[in-house]
This record gives sequence, C-alpha cells and structure tokens, in this order.
Amino acid sequence: MPAEDTSRATKLAGLLRSGGLQSRLRQQIGVVIALLLLILVASLVSDRFLTVPNLLNILRQVAIVGILAMGQTFVILTAGIDLSVGAILGLSVVLFASLLEGHGLAVAIPLGLLAGTLVGLVNGIGVAYARIPAFIMTLGMLSFARGLAFIHTGGTPIPILNENYYYVGNGYLLGIPIPALIFIATLIVSAIVLRLTPFGRCVYAIGSNEDAARLSGVPVRRYKMLVFVVCGFTAALAGMVFSSQLSVGTPIAGQGYELDAIAAVVVGGTSLFGGKGSVFGTFVGTLIIGILANILNLTGVDPFVQQLAKGALIVVAVYVMSRSNRS
Repeated sequence: MPAEDTSRATKLAGLLRSGGLQSRLRQQIGVVIALLLLILVASLVSDRFLTVPNLLNILRQVAIVGILAMGQTFVILTAGIDLSVGAILGLSVVLFASLLEGHGLAVAIPLGLLAGTLVGLVNGIGVAYARIPAFIMTLGMLSFARGLAFIHTGGTPIPILNENYYYVGNGYLLGIPIPALIFIATLIVSAIVLRLTPFGRCVYAIGSNEDAARLSGVPVRRYKMLVFVVCGFTAALAGMVFSSQLSVGTPIAGQGYELDAIAAVVVGGTSLFGGKGSVFGTFVGTLIIGILANILNLTGVDPFVQQLAKGALIVVAVYVMSRSNRS
C-alpha cells in the first residue's frame, strides 16, 4: 500500500504540473489573441496604423514603460509590488544628466545604472530583511527618491549636451529604434533568467507558496531582495533611454510611470498574488497598452478619455484573470 500511495502521489504531482503548464499556456494564448484582435480593430479604424513609421513609433513609445515592466514582473511574481520605479527613473535621469556634463559617457552610464540598482537594493533589504510590506517600503522610497532628485537639481532641469548620448534614445540600428532594441534585449535576458536559471524557478516558487519554498531550502529573503535589485536596475536603464530621448535631466521624470508598468504586467496576465505570469506576457501587455494609446491618438480622442480607457482595460484584465484563477 505505501508503494501504491507513493505512485498515486507522483502521478498527482505530474498532473498538477501539467495542469499548471496548460493554464499558463492558455493564459498566454489568450493575451496574444487579445493583441491580435486589437491590431485588427486598429487597422480597420485607421489606415495609418499599419504603416511602418507608425509601428516603429509604437515600439519607441512603449520601450521605456516596457523596460520598467520587465523588472516589475520579477517583483510581482513574488507577490510583491514596487511603487518606486518611476521615482528611481527620475533620480537616474538627473544623475545621468549631471554626470554627463562633468565626466562623459564612460562614467555617467555605469554610475547612473549603479545608482538605480542601489536604490532597488535598499528596497529589497527593507522588504526582505526588515519585513516592511512592499507597498509601504516602495511608497516611502517613491517620495525619498523623488526628493533626492529635486535636491540634486534644485528643481531646475539639467540640459544634456552630449550628442553621442542622444543616439541611445533616438538612434536606429538596422532600421529599428535603439530603445526598442534595448526593450527586446531586456525581454530576452529576463526570459532566460526566469525560465532557465535556479533563481528564476525560485522566484516562481516564492510567489506560489513562500512557506513551502522556505521549507524546501530556498533562501527566500535573499531572492526577495534580489528581485527589487533587478527592478531598480531596469528602472535606471529606462531612465537612460528617457534622458537620451528628452535631452534633459528633469526631477519630475517618470511621474506616473510606476502605474503604467504595473498595468502592463497585469494586462499581460501576471497574477498580483504571485507565482503566475511571464515576461512574454508583460511584453504583449505593454504592446496592448501602447497600441490602444496609439489608435486613440490617431483617431483624435481626448487624452483624458484615454486615461479612462486605460483604467477600464486594467480592471477588465484583472477581472478576467481572477475568473481564470477561480476556474
């Protein structure tokens, strides 16, 4: 009988894994179908939508939020949230601008990226080791990082005069905008880390059941800290693209971007309760939001109405996801 019980348990575990994989596959297929339907509707509404310049413009426009959303996906997969990514982006933007003025590209880019990563580390230590709820910790960091940006600049934007730096946010490689290539590279690296490394598997395990992951020997605190480090780095990377596109370091950069990043993750099918989702879904979610905004612009819809449409999209996405989880 014990041997039979063991065999049944093994079969049950296999079925559960298979069911979870099928559930994720169905979810990703659903998100892709939603994207294709939106593209179809957009092409019918405006004949300018499927033009190459417009499609490249969409890729350029969504790149910054998409890069932010990649890091946010890591955090949300552990059932956390990072409200400070917009402020980290703003702090990185002013640091890039001031460092470029006095030290050049070789110093400005590494130090700007390092600054965002260190802010993410502080978030991670607060959440993982001080046991401060992620919502509270990152909400406090939002104000703290934004305040640092204003103190650093005195509230005055810093112009960026280094023309070589403009290429990061405005250049093309093989006809594709550089920001879009950075976004895609971030997607590929994130997908490899989450799917093919022990760290990625532990991120899913922590989000699915933190206590079970801890009992299985997963260093939960360390990995919860590291996802915020990843999120801080991607926020700084997005800040580099942002500052290059605008050619100015302003302390108000990135305001509200944290909500756009979270929206992209949720619309892409990642559960706010952790353990379910993927960076590919986040990529598709980013495109859905970007295409929706683009078609509303092409048809001359009021910007305030666009905010309503984005909010409705988020609510619908969460509702569909919750129904899927219950089923």
